Amino acid sequence: MARPISKHPTELELEILKVLWRQGPASVRQVRDALVPFRDLAYTSVMTIMTIMTEKGYVQRSKLGSGYAYRPRIQQQSTLRRMTRDLVDRAYDGSAAALMLQLIETADLDADELKRLRELIDRKEEEQS
Repeated sequence: MARPISKHPTELELEILKVLWRQGPASVRQVRDALVPFRDLAYTSVMTIMTIMTEKGYVQRSKLGSGYAYRPRIQQQSTLRRMTRDLVDRAYDGSAAALMLQLIETADLDADELKRLRELIDRKEEEQS
């Protein structure tokens, strides 16, 4: 029985999207080279995944010389927002605060990150006043 299609990119698809979001249009070889520090995949494996991503509508392929250039069709912020909302709904019963508390309790935050969090909380409190 075939696995149902996920409503979000898989882990590897997300890694590929991050490369494309960061670098812009790229060939399979360029994407593969960018992934090497994290995952040493065969060229054909990356090509297969990027073809699947094209079929899913995550990327768009256009002819470039003898090969193809791939560009993201989905935007980074909206993708991450949907994935985060799904995580909050499924794992934290819709409570963003519960997720934030979990992250703050388990993450190693430096002074700058804590300062930014305090500023964000203060700004949110002012907006609600």
